[in-house]
Amino acid sequence: MSEVNTKELKVLVVGATGGSGLAAVNKLLEQGHIVTAFARGVDKMSLESSNLIKMCGDVMIQEDIEKATQGQDAVMIILGIQENPLQVRLLGSKKTPMCVRSEGTHNIIKAMQKHGVSRLLVQSSYGVGETRDLLGWIDRLFFTILLSPQIQDTERQELLVRESGLDWVLVQPVHLTDQDTDETSPYISLEGETRHMKVSRKQVGIALTTVLADSTISQRTVSISG
Repeated sequence: MSEVNTKELKVLVVGATGGSGLAAVNKLLEQGHIVTAFARGVDKMSLESSNLIKMCGDVMIQEDIEKATQGQDAVMIILGIQENPLQVRLLGSKKTPMCVRSEGTHNIIKAMQKHGVSRLLVQSSYGVGETRDLLGWIDRLFFTILLSPQIQDTERQELLVRESGLDWVLVQPVHLTDQDTDETSPYISLEGETRHMKVSRKQVGIALTTVLADSTISQRTVSISG
């Protein structure tokens, strides 16, 4: 990777209270950026920093995301449903709309276009879009039986990003874990290659900030593995 941007940036992290989102916020703050952490329950975040702005809001409400997006240099979208996947498959989500990835991303793209913010990183999932045919048969079965509605919404999310005209990157981690990796550097590939089929959320946070800083990665899909 080259052409690394080391200047201080104002970065909006949408979905900042999840594992990957919190890891990204921590890494961005370590690097000296000004971070706006956006989530419905962000007021419960224990992290404190003079460079951290906590903004409580709902990505499904356009007015909320408009306020958060204005004045930013870049946006990271790390949306998802944090409930048990089997319960979500059988009963739907109790707390989060099933279309949160696509509809939330649609709202953010509109806000970015309105306010002239171009750099967009979106955490998707390995096995969606460009890497769909690279997924092993066990994972394909898992996607079909357990995660089908969520994967379909992620497919819609990726399509919206690709059609946005923004300076976007789709970041696709393999299976996420909470393993303590001592922040071992993740394997970042532009060709869909993977080193292992597990990656920690801390490594994803590192990958998101690494890709954000590399101006040569634009309108590409990036695979992240441990």
